[in-house]
Amino acid sequence: MVSAGVCYGGKGKLHFVADKAKINADYYMTNLLPKLMEDCKDVAPRDFIFQQDSAPAHAARQTQEWLVRNIPDFITKDEWPPNSPDLNPLDYHVWGAMLERYRIHKPKPQNKAELSGAGSHLG
Repeated sequence: MVSAGVCYGGKGKLHFVADKAKINADYYMTNLLPKLMEDCKDVAPRDFIFQQDSAPAHAARQTQEWLVRNIPDFITKDEWPPNSPDLNPLDYHVWGAMLERYRIHKPKPQNKAELSGAGSHLG
């Protein structure tokens, strides 16, 4: 599993989830959100509005509280329409675009470590 961020100004890094990790709110807040916030600040240093989908770890009360404390502007779980393909570009465009880049990548990564190293070259 991998996490990534995109916006009108660019894209963040690919953040690989540890093998067999349970993606709960604690893992998400500890291991992924800080990296995603760093990416947001690198790509859009002046201002950004953070959006996520309705995955349980994203919608968890403690995650929403973390966002209130750490993010200047974000869309809360109650403000986002569920299952809207127009509003979730990662699921409906970015992964397809990334797959297309992977198809032309030479040589192909043979394992997770190689894929992780290639991730910065796929986009």
